[in-house]
Amino acid sequence: MFDKVLIANRGEVALRILRACRELGIKTVAVHSQADRDAKYVKLADESVCIGPSQSGDSYLHVPAIMSAAEVTDAEAIHPGYGFLSENADFAEIVQSSGLTFIGPTAELIRTMGDKVAAKRAMKEAGVPCVPGSEGPVPEDDKELRDLAREVGYPVMIKAAGGGGGKGMRVVHTEASLSNAVSMTKAEAEKAFGNSMVYMEKFLGQPRHIEFQVLADQHGNAIHLGERDCSVQRRHQKLVEEAPAPGIDEETRRRMGERCAEAARKLGYTGLGTYEFLYENGEFFFIEMNTRLQVEHPVTEQITGVDLVKEQIRVAAGQPLRFRQEDIEIEGHAVECRINAENPEKFTPSPGTISHLHLPGGPGVRIDSHAYTGYVIPPFYDSLIGKLIVEGEDREEAMARMGRALEEFIVGGIETTIPLHQRLLRDGRFQAGGVDIHFLERFLGEE
Repeated sequence: MFDKVLIANRGEVALRILRACRELGIKTVAVHSQADRDAKYVKLADESVCIGPSQSGDSYLHVPAIMSAAEVTDAEAIHPGYGFLSENADFAEIVQSSGLTFIGPTAELIRTMGDKVAAKRAMKEAGVPCVPGSEGPVPEDDKELRDLAREVGYPVMIKAAGGGGGKGMRVVHTEASLSNAVSMTKAEAEKAFGNSMVYMEKFLGQPRHIEFQVLADQHGNAIHLGERDCSVQRRHQKLVEEAPAPGIDEETRRRMGERCAEAARKLGYTGLGTYEFLYENGEFFFIEMNTRLQVEHPVTEQITGVDLVKEQIRVAAGQPLRFRQEDIEIEGHAVECRINAENPEKFTPSPGTISHLHLPGGPGVRIDSHAYTGYVIPPFYDSLIGKLIVEGEDREEAMARMGRALEEFIVGGIETTIPLHQRLLRDGRFQAGGVDIHFLERFLGEE
């Protein structure tokens, strides 16, 4: 096991990783920007290093500063958390070439799965179902492009191969607008990702977003830990997640989970990974794989009893998985609401000082948050200030518990998305379960 781990992130995930390290007996190094010098995890870490000014480009994305901090503190491994450098293959390669351990998969696998075209090809070879579309980049020839779109069937979606976060995506409904849509998406992709390659997929009208969690070690073992439903999202950003996904039967869960685990074994994957699917009319279609810890990982932890962050660290240290597939039992139901410092109607950021904070409690309630009374939320980063996770014997109890916990959750001095979550929980369609990825947009439009 590692003696010391540097946490190359901030906010609630930095605190989450720190707590896992503390329980494993690992010393921690917290790196921070000037804006985060008073953060809770900075105070709790064994050591802390300021790596630059408030802007993330000069601190949390500044690789030389992070590597220098690791060197001066004698850290043995770097945990990237999520966001920032977590899926940056060049960073993983630098960490590995420096003799340190990157807590995640190899740089080569991050590159493969980060390229949506390559990822789709790898998944097809591993027997994972994919969305119908181009085998690679869209054809340059206009006639071949039109023929492909007719074969896939309108509407189609043009997507950036190196995209993410909802950028570099355009839906095309008619042949007349196809060529222009491809040109515009290529230009957008080049500007946003430095890669103009685009590919084509069938656009599914009302799919759900279902993802499967896998965990693999360096000894060829891989297991799945069930699925999550992340369909409640706005502009491709998730707001509510739950596990297990409503309406997915045990046999389907077993079959899809085993395919995902087998794909991880074939790829030689190590660490945590999440396969994201669109699910429509009883069929799964692979869209991408996230090669890191997910924001919504707590709902899987609550229904399986497995601490994913601890296991991620253990396998990075070379230890074999402590679980076989038959050891994983899914019990109860868990729901997570992301609490963002945003206006709950306009979604504009609401940085500032938290004047008072009352966190909910009671049976089945978990809070993952770095916030505290007097904490100043800086305007430079993601607006997530915490996650409220609840579990119950079944979905009905979990939803009732979430409603009760949201009533108890008081944040003063700033605006948060808590009122939006409360309105969502009162909606009959959401209560019934199984809403599609466009539900929240319709819900907001109706309001």
